[in-house]
Amino acid sequence: MSFIQDFKAFALKGNVMDMAVGVIIGGAFGKIVSSLVDDVLMPLIGMATGNIDFANLSYQIGEGEGAAVLKYGQFIQNVVDFLIIALCIFFMVKGIAALNRKKEEEPAPAPAEPSAEEKLLTEIRDLLKK
Repeated sequence: MSFIQDFKAFALKGNVMDMAVGVIIGGAFGKIVSSLVDDVLMPLIGMATGNIDFANLSYQIGEGEGAAVLKYGQFIQNVVDFLIIALCIFFMVKGIAALNRKKEEEPAPAPAEPSAEEKLLTEIRDLLKK
């Protein structure tokens, strides 16, 4: 097989396509969570902490152009982003596991009771066998 045929077989497998969809949806979900943190949660947290803007929190080491700036406020926002995303994924996985457990625990339905007509036909069959 050629390289192109091998790649085509790999790329068109169901698992790869599912993963690609998951990555795209995950990227969009990440943007939503980032907006939630940046535009809703962090301003509220800033108000609670005396109107501190976490995005601008930094510490400068050194003077002039060669100074290093540690932007720890942005790091705090990224940690909050991560925690929210991790919490959402945790709840999704937990919910899916609960649904799968319920499916496994459901007993198979008992076979339906034969109708009166079927019972009569069975009796006739048994009598004919005798």
